[in-house]
Amino acid sequence: MLEGKRVVLGVSGGIAAYKVADLASKLVQAGALVDVIMTEAAQRFVSPLTFQALTKRPVRTDVFADWLGEDTGHVGLAHNADILVVAPATAHTIARLAIGLSDDLLGAMYLSTRAPVLLVPAMESGMYLHPATQEHLQTLKSRGATVLAPAKGRLASGATGVGRLPETPEIMAAIARVLGKHGPLAGKRVIVTAGGTQEPLDPVRFIGNRSSGKMGYAIAEEAANAGADVTLISGPVAIPPPFGVNLVRVTTANSMETAVREAIQHADALVMAAAVADYAPAEVSKQKIKKSGETLTVNLKRNPDILGNLAGMDLPGLVRIGFAAETQDLLVNARLKLEKKSLDLIVANDAVASIGSEESALTLIKRDGSMEELPPMPKQESARLIVERLATLLDAGT
Repeated sequence: MLEGKRVVLGVSGGIAAYKVADLASKLVQAGALVDVIMTEAAQRFVSPLTFQALTKRPVRTDVFADWLGEDTGHVGLAHNADILVVAPATAHTIARLAIGLSDDLLGAMYLSTRAPVLLVPAMESGMYLHPATQEHLQTLKSRGATVLAPAKGRLASGATGVGRLPETPEIMAAIARVLGKHGPLAGKRVIVTAGGTQEPLDPVRFIGNRSSGKMGYAIAEEAANAGADVTLISGPVAIPPPFGVNLVRVTTANSMETAVREAIQHADALVMAAAVADYAPAEVSKQKIKKSGETLTVNLKRNPDILGNLAGMDLPGLVRIGFAAETQDLLVNARLKLEKKSLDLIVANDAVASIGSEESALTLIKRDGSMEELPPMPKQESARLIVERLATLLDAGT
């Protein structure tokens, strides 16, 4: 997503400026070309030499400075930018941008560029929550800027409240979302399920599986990066949700089916990556089951087949992608599932090798029977390829 992108990083004068050095470094590592603009106040917190060393690019501080190369002044820099990121965006800088002052390089850059703008406010809680700051942010939003809300926690003053600069991974994800607004899935509504379900046996025990949710979360993230409006319906997992997706938490197969049925009413695609338990205890004890002997017999009942039940519903235009995690006869079982559940694409993978791991080796099978084998790769890369195939299916009007 960031490979080859030109990111103009505006650093204004807040204590959080030192954290932005890590952001600049991570952007460069992701393949972006980073041009840093520092306000006069920012240079009181961090030296321009820090950013120059990290980006291997000259740091811009003065609108009247000499310019060499293709960026002939702020106009050239503005024209060549793919995105303008202002972090930290202080109350002072937010006010100046909202008013339209151009007496420094960052202000001139903001007025000149037609690239998307991401603002990352960071300041004391009182300043952030003040009506003036909030009105200025609303003004900038109305002009098309995206605002990444500050985090809550301990502030430089020692107080606790809202105003901390978000962590680098969250800012990186926000940049990817902004850049992807006009991607191949722009305007599409995609529903992704992820993680395993937990079927209660008593108040403290459940029947479940080892699904980590990594693949479903990666697909949700890549779909959002491609511009989609993503709803992620997730069973219990231990990973944070991707930035910018609508997260719906569920626990059981029944609650996941209810959430899916509600979400797909106006959706363009459903990617069913969750590992839904096939069976649940027929009876749930109201009290913790005590040890009473050497064995315990539990009667199980069939859980709803979410994709199977959707096969008979009238959902015109909905692209459906399912997963087949098998321990034997992988391709045979995957093809049977593809046909039985009326899917457009099924992702087949070895359950033992894939569940809980960082990598996967997948086989994609389309409705027409064509097959594509993917070599072992990180799940994030697999997710990107699956989203590319989804975009192709949507373009084809499948």
